[in-house]
Amino acid sequence: MTEPTQALRARLDRLAAARGFLLPHHGALAVGAPELHDAYLQMYNALTVAPRVLSAHERECVWLGILIAVEEHVGTHHLELFRQADGTDAEAEAVIALTGQAASLSAFRFAARSFPDHLPALDPTAAYDRCIAALRGPLPVELAGLVLLSVQAARGDRDGVAHHLRMCYAEGLAEDAMVEALSYLIWPRGVNCFLDACEVWHGLMVAGEVTPSERFAVWRDMPGQGAFRAANGARVAGFDEEPG
Repeated sequence: MTEPTQALRARLDRLAAARGFLLPHHGALAVGAPELHDAYLQMYNALTVAPRVLSAHERECVWLGILIAVEEHVGTHHLELFRQADGTDAEAEAVIALTGQAASLSAFRFAARSFPDHLPALDPTAAYDRCIAALRGPLPVELAGLVLLSVQAARGDRDGVAHHLRMCYAEGLAEDAMVEALSYLIWPRGVNCFLDACEVWHGLMVAGEVTPSERFAVWRDMPGQGAFRAANGARVAGFDEEPG
């Protein structure tokens, strides 16, 4: 092998040794876009490896819910990390059950909206909450809420995201924990999924349905949030460029 080829192989060997496995896209990036690969590894570490607010156990419970919600079969290392964080069979069963139950919120709302004469007593939110309470098993209510917040965002259920954001605030969860749980979606579902959830969150704050902390009120009160509009006269530029 030539020297550059040897260096490339050594790079991939180090990555495989550090992580314990190597997914095929690392080879493609390392060979065809090495600078992007470096940025990718830094982003992955900051997003999914470096400790933030959630404990290792909480993080892997959220990840398990996301994996089930998006039917992500290659994320098996998160199951190993779940076990390393003392995750139990009962907790895994609860996370899987809650993830499956998430769709019932839209089902209950459909039934209440479509069959009011036949089901006049049906309260879709209360019915959903009873199901969640029955299925969360050994999971604390706060952790179950974070799991379901991410699962509903992964499903693209904006009403579900709003419901669990309200519940997270009602339970007194740290806003940084909500950000962390939702941000994991960037990896399996893409930035737009995270963006949609944050748009719902911002709307709840603006409408006064949740009361943010002083730090998060800065985000709430920032004007002009949303997609680019040519009518505003602004020029699209990179994030590292000073406005001119």
